[in-house]
Formats: sequence, C-alpha cells, structure tokens
Amino acid sequence: MGWKETYEAWKTANDLDPQVKADLDSISGDEAALADAFYQAIDFGTAGMRGLMGAGINRMNIYTVRLATEGLARLMEAYGAKAVERGVAIAYDGRHHSLEFALESAKVLGNHGIKTYVFEGVRPTPELSYAVRHLKTYTGIMITASHNTKEYNGYKVYGEDGGQMTPEDAAALTNHIKDVDPLTIPVADLDQLKADGLYQVIGTDVDNDYLDQVEKVTIDHDIIKEVSDEVSIVYTPLQGTGQLLVEQAFERAGFKQVIYIDEQREPNADFSTLKSPNPEEASAFEYAMAYGKKNHADVLIATDPDADRMGVGVKMPDGEYRILTGNQIGALLTQYILTARSHANDLPENSVIVKSIVSSELPAAITKHFQVGTVNTLTGFKFIAEQIKNYEKTGEHTFVFGFEESYGFLIQPFVRDKDAVQTAVLFAELAAYYKKQGKTPYDGLLEIFQTYGHYAEKTLSVKLSGQEGAMKIAEIMSGLRSDMPSAIAGVAVETVEDYQNATRYLANGETEPIAIEKANVLKFYLADRTWIAVRPSGTEPKIKFYIGTVAADDEAAQQQISQYEAFVNQFAD
Repeated sequence: MGWKETYEAWKTANDLDPQVKADLDSISGDEAALADAFYQAIDFGTAGMRGLMGAGINRMNIYTVRLATEGLARLMEAYGAKAVERGVAIAYDGRHHSLEFALESAKVLGNHGIKTYVFEGVRPTPELSYAVRHLKTYTGIMITASHNTKEYNGYKVYGEDGGQMTPEDAAALTNHIKDVDPLTIPVADLDQLKADGLYQVIGTDVDNDYLDQVEKVTIDHDIIKEVSDEVSIVYTPLQGTGQLLVEQAFERAGFKQVIYIDEQREPNADFSTLKSPNPEEASAFEYAMAYGKKNHADVLIATDPDADRMGVGVKMPDGEYRILTGNQIGALLTQYILTARSHANDLPENSVIVKSIVSSELPAAITKHFQVGTVNTLTGFKFIAEQIKNYEKTGEHTFVFGFEESYGFLIQPFVRDKDAVQTAVLFAELAAYYKKQGKTPYDGLLEIFQTYGHYAEKTLSVKLSGQEGAMKIAEIMSGLRSDMPSAIAGVAVETVEDYQNATRYLANGETEPIAIEKANVLKFYLADRTWIAVRPSGTEPKIKFYIGTVAADDEAAQQQISQYEAFVNQFAD
C-alpha cells in the first residue's frame, strides 16, 4: 500500500481521535507534508521511537504508541506467563501528550492482562530505569523526547535489567506488528483496569528508594561537610522533570548553597524560556548564567527535560562562565572518581570505565595512569548497560564510571541508563573538592590537560529531514565505504574501522575483525593521532561527524579541529 492509500484509510476512518483528525486536516492540502507523514512507519529501533507529533504512521500519536505497545505486549506473551505476570513500569515527562501516551500504553497492555505501574506525575528517565529493577517488572516504558524541541515526543522501552531494550528484542517487537493496522488495536477501559488491579499508581515510595541509592554516590563526605557553606551551585531542570529529585538529592548530600531558577523549575511543554532544552547548547544556560553572576556561583548545572543528560558551566577567572563539553565533563569526573576512590582505598584492582567509541580518548589516558581499564562500546547507553550486566556475571571487571560524549554519565549502576540526578550530585562534590584547594573545576581541567596532553573534540550534525534526507544519509555512508579516503585534509588515514561489517582496515591492505556488536558507524584514524567517526543518528534525521584530536596546547588542538571541519562540511551541501 502506497502512502496515499494509507492516508485515505486514516482520512476515512471512523472514530478517529479528534486531535489526530485535526492534525490530519491541517496538512490535508500539503502533499509534501502528507507524504512525509505517511511514506513510512516511524522507525522503532533499539532507542525506541522518537519523532514529530501529529497525524500519520511516521509521527508520534496515540495510534503509533498503541502499535509499539501492542508489539511489546505480544513480545512479553512470547516470553511466557512469568513475563506477563511481572508487568510493566511506565513513566513520562512533561511534554505535550506524554501523559496521554503513557495512559494509552497502559490500556493496550491492560487489554492483554498485563499489569502496569504508572508514576503519579512526571519523572526522570533514570528513575524509570530504577523502577524496573526495584519493582522487578519485566520491562518499562518511558515517554519522552529527551532534549528535542517541543514539537517532538518519543517512546523508549527498557529491559528487566533497567537498560534500554536490546537490538534483538527491538527487532522481535517490530516483527510482531509488521502486519498490524495501528487504527485497529483494541484498548482496555482505564477505570476497569484500576478496578481489576491491572493499573497501579506509584510515586514517592519509589522516589525515596531511588534517592536512598543516590545518597551512596558521594565519595568524600568530609569535603562536602567542610565546604558546603562555601561552594555555590546554580541548578536548572530546563523546564523538565529534574527539579523534584535533584533538589532532594542535593539536600540529602548536604549541599547548602544551591540556587534554583524560578522561571525554569516547573515542567513546561513549550519550554517557554528556552530556544532549545538541550544542555549541550550554551543558549540553554542563559538564565543559569544570569543567576550565577548575581549570586557569584562556582558552577552551573543543567539537566535536560527527562534528566538523563547533564551539562555544566564553570566559572572563569574573569567571572564569566564556560560551558564544558560532554567529553570535558567525562574527563573531570574520571579524574575525580579515580583520585577520590584511590585516596579512600576503595578502587578495586579490576576497575574499569566504559565509554562510547565516539567519545574522547582523554579518559583512557587518565585511567592508564591509575592502572584502570577502559572499554569502548557502540553509541547508546544500552551497550554500557550490557557491559555492566556482563561484569556482574563474570566478575571480570568492576564498573566505576560510564559516559558518552553527548552528556550522558553514570556513576553507580543501580540505574542502567544515563543518570543526571546522581551525576549532578557528584559534580557538586567535585566542585567542593576544587573549592577546598582554592581552585575551580576549570583549573582542574587545565591540570588534566597539562598532565595528559590537550585533547579537543567536536561533534558536527548535518540535518537531512524527510524521505530525501534518509536517502542522502544512506548515500553518504555507502559512498564512504565504497571509496574509503586514503587521506583527509592532507593527513594519511592509517586505519579504518567499519562497525557495520565488524572489520578493521589497515594501511597495508590487511584486515582484522572487530569484537563488537555491529552498527552503521565508520571511524578513521589519522597519522597525527586525530580520529573522525561518522554515524547516522538513531533518534533524529541527522548524520553525525565526530572529530577528536590531541595537541600540545589549546590553539594547536583547535587548529587541527578546524582543519578537519572542511572534510565534514562537504556533506552539508
């Protein structure tokens, strides 16, 4: 069936949801918009699904949410009665339709006799991960579009370990619904589910249990006690879900000088004070910087709308604030965790940090100094969660820190996804550590560069939307594979790693296998120690280019980054 036939089926459907019908009517005369809404089903990958809200099979709406949940229900049934009996935990953020999508999910699951545990109000993604483990449900659903703008929403599925769904289960879920019409999926009555005990509200009991675990994240309690009256922190949840738990976590840890931003404390689906609710972007810190200057704050901390990512601004000598990159935050946290745990004689000999293949190599240099291992995984925190699970089984390593360059960090594995709540607390402790020495976290970063070399990284995203964009992204990746460059910006390519076919190509023409899961990623290693990685985004219509380099000083490192940006810019034309 072509997209026009699918559109007609929606247009003429009986009892179409009024909001969906209104969205459909709003684009009825725009063929390009209709084609984009109906030319394909919204992709359900290992990160779940995320997209624009609106009518159509390529949009987030109650019907696509029902379809994904129907697939989840059938997958659980395929795993047997024990999976069904354990039920599903459901959380949601403050975006438009998030509560509605959460309830639709519960009603689809309830129609299969599967019990759901639904939070009483908006909650962060990491708490959903924790709730799956704590309540021992078989799986979990998080309704969120993370740091995307207000037009988006999303749907993420978690496994029983609290990590995001495995690629195998994601493929199986999709296979269960490949021939299902989303308009025909039956749902149960919510009041009847409550009466039958198949819908349970959860809230502060799980909050408190989660916060009890967060209290264990701090390492040096004495430092916090000594300077808690001196170290000053501005915190913003960016009008998302973080305020409730982060505020309580700071209080429990003993931080007394935390300033909260009145205009951004409460969830707001329109993100009215923000150009973009993304802590990767300096503009997200506009209010935090104003509060910081007014209160002479040492650090600014921002969590994204579902509080799984954390960004940081650090005070500079001139009183201004510098927004750190995710890689710089990762390096600071690596240095602090290993230093503090070494001093406390609490660093196991088999300790390891786990990071993604597109993240900085600086933490690996730090871990080498501490005789600690570093393991690389594919992009996606689920792969870090898989390593943690594996270490628990084998005892081969003890996990002490995990991170991705995209501002995702995990300190203690009672959660199996990025956790900005526990990371905010530990970064506050890190700020206290430097405050006691009369320094700032920026001073700490400079010390790291002086010790290990000046590492610099940059991520460049090329947005290619719609059907044509998807085709262009595929063409870029296939072109790079079929005609691999022998040099980039005049510098020889020494090695290429193709994670799609798990092969490493050496300059002498030989090949080696790569022991890692397959993914559509290419990584080029150059003669000057620079690396460049290329991958399509799994959640947005973008292709991403990552550049990492190391030089004697900042100026030289930035020059090298600029040198390679020209290579990337050719793909933006």
